[in-house]
This record gives sequence, C-alpha cells and structure tokens, in this order.
Amino acid sequence: MEPPISTDPARPDRRYDIVLFGATGFTGGLAAEALARRAAGESGAGPVRWAIAGRNADKLKRIRERLESISPAAASVGLIEASVDDSASLERLAEQARVLITTVGPYAELGEAVVAACVASGTDYVDITGEPAFVNRIIERYDAPARARGLRLVPCCGFDSIPPDLGVWFAVRELAAEGPVRVEAFVRSQGTFSGGTWHSAVGAMSRFREDRRANDALDRLPEAPGRRIEALPWRVGREPAVAAWVCPLPTIDTQIILRSARFCPEYGRDFRYRHSARVGSLPWLVGGAAAVGTIFALAQLPPTRSLLLRVRDRGEGPSEAQRAKAFFEITLLAEGDGRRVLCRVRGGDPGYTETSKMVVEAALCLARDRDRLPERAGVLTPAAAMGEPLLERLRAVGIEFEVLPR
Repeated sequence: MEPPISTDPARPDRRYDIVLFGATGFTGGLAAEALARRAAGESGAGPVRWAIAGRNADKLKRIRERLESISPAAASVGLIEASVDDSASLERLAEQARVLITTVGPYAELGEAVVAACVASGTDYVDITGEPAFVNRIIERYDAPARARGLRLVPCCGFDSIPPDLGVWFAVRELAAEGPVRVEAFVRSQGTFSGGTWHSAVGAMSRFREDRRANDALDRLPEAPGRRIEALPWRVGREPAVAAWVCPLPTIDTQIILRSARFCPEYGRDFRYRHSARVGSLPWLVGGAAAVGTIFALAQLPPTRSLLLRVRDRGEGPSEAQRAKAFFEITLLAEGDGRRVLCRVRGGDPGYTETSKMVVEAALCLARDRDRLPERAGVLTPAAAMGEPLLERLRAVGIEFEVLPR
C-alpha cells in the first residue's frame, strides 16, 4: 500500500519523508537496515514515510523483504527505480522526497546528477562522500540556487565528516572561550574496507592534484569577514595529550571543520584547527606511511591503477564479524582563554555500521527536526546545518560524545 501524501507545509506535495538511493549497494543496504530500525521507533510527528531506490526492481524487492525481518512496518516501504544515467528518473525520484540520501559513489563520477535533481525538485540532500573535488564542485554550481530555494544540501554525513565536525562543535561549546581558540583532533580507528571504498580511495589518489586545488578552494569558503579561521601546520611527533605518535591525516575533514567555523560565530573570531592520525608507535607510523605512499604511486599510472582496482569488486564489503571488531575514537584538545578541554567521540565500525547510522540520523534530522534547525540554506556542513538536534540523535544510536577528566 502506498503511503499518503505528506502534509508537511514545507514539502506539501511529497509522498515520502526520506528516500534512500543506492539501497542495493553494500553501505546502502546497511543504511536501509538502520532506517528500518529508526523509522519504527520515531514518534511525535506520525510515522516516517520512506522508500528505497536503485536500478534493479528485483533487488529492491529482496532488500524490502530483508527489512521486514527487522520491522514489520517495512512492508510499506516504497520501491523506486532510478539510475544515475537517467536524469529523468532522478528527477522523478527527488520529486517524491522531502530528503534524499544517496550512497551511490564514487561521487566525483556519479554524484552530481543526484544533486542537480534535488535542487531542481526542491529536495534536501545528504550523502557519505569524502571527496574534496566533488564537494567543491557542488558548492560552486549549486550553493547559490540551493540558498535561493531554502534547501539544505549536506555532503559528508558519514565517518567523513560527522564525528570530527560535530566533535569540534561540541568541544568549542564546552570550552566557551572568548578569545582565540585552537583545536586539535587525534583520530584512531580500526576496520577493513569495502570494494566501493577501495575504488573511491584509489580514484581520489589518482586525482590528487585536483583534490588539492579543491581543498584550497574549500579553505576559502564561505567568507568570514573580520575573523581568522585557518588550519594549523601539519606536524609529526609524540603527543602527550594522547600518549601516542601523531601524523598528518589529509582527509576532507579539515576543510569541513573550517567551513563550519566560518558558518558558526560561536567558534570565535580567531579559530585554528589541526587534524592528525594517532598511531601506537614510530615503526607503525613509518610502515603505514610507506604502504600509503606505494599505493599512491601506483594510482598515478593507468596500468597500475587498473591493477589496484582489481583488488576488490565494488559490491564487496566486510563481514558482520569483521565490522563487530572495528571501532573509531577521536580525541579533541580545545584550548583558549588559558584553559583546555579534552573531549572524545567514539563508536563502532566507522566506515559502514556507524556511517550508515550517521547518514540516516542526518536525514531524519532534516526531515523531522526542521523547527529546531539553524536557519541556514545552501551547501552546508553537518554542524552548521544541524548542530544540537543531530548531536542528540547520534547519542541516541550509541555514538558517544563526552568530556574527559583533566
């Protein structure tokens, strides 16, 4: 049975609160399971109306059957056929949703058409990208039209970059400094990767120069007149705050956090940030750097890049047992006004189990918590778009944000 048309005044013509595009993929399937669990428990504003979307109708039906074992209410989940190669199908998809989640990557190759459909249809958007070139492209092309329509387009709603972005927002709030603020994040994680993640990583390495230019552009957006917001220089060394060696972690997270600081005045007039990986020992640091350097070099040439891509197929992913052993922990050191605050964000398997929860909670936040969200529109960061309501939702699904004793 099809659900009734939504009566939400902001999206009066929408059949679904949320549509998940990419549900037949590995991470998309986990996100569908997370949404089935959470939709069944939502209350206060009526049931969550949602659908799953992908290219293959038979696969979508099998996904829905699996979801029914999680929640009998999933029997009413809608099924929508759509493909990134068919812009008309994407527009039909977006027109039915108040919020669209897409897990279809690599985003630099496959993501822009979905964003374009959302902007054309007046639909809010979240994804799990960590690709700087893609994020910069959608800022350049879609920020202004999204702002004009009052839309929230929020990329990077997975492990890249919700934990560090909301973690820094949390630490800055706890510090409550009036003068210059300095925050450092030290990231430790354990887990394996899916074929889709492997393909995205190899592709990102092959586009290193493009991503470097994109990072430079992201560093300058949006404007923050009268304020100094910048990254601290990279460093390698022993860090007493975490009793471990640290080294640069050149992900998109730094740029996302600097964007949040530009959007949010509570970060202060002088905010600086550094993003580092935390490793147990110097030999691990040297060995890891050598391994990444080798993969990076091989990704630069088409023949060796092709060999790397054969290591894992796109649809492969870690088993449930492997995911159960994985974890992440981000320690944040915030300093200002002669004080320091040490905070921690941690959870389970970062790339898949927790990423699927994060993107679902972000979508639910946009769909269900509209009256509590900051009055911002355009291409936003998770912290700038959702702040406290998203933090509450993440805690409710087991992702920890805490202040550590001094």
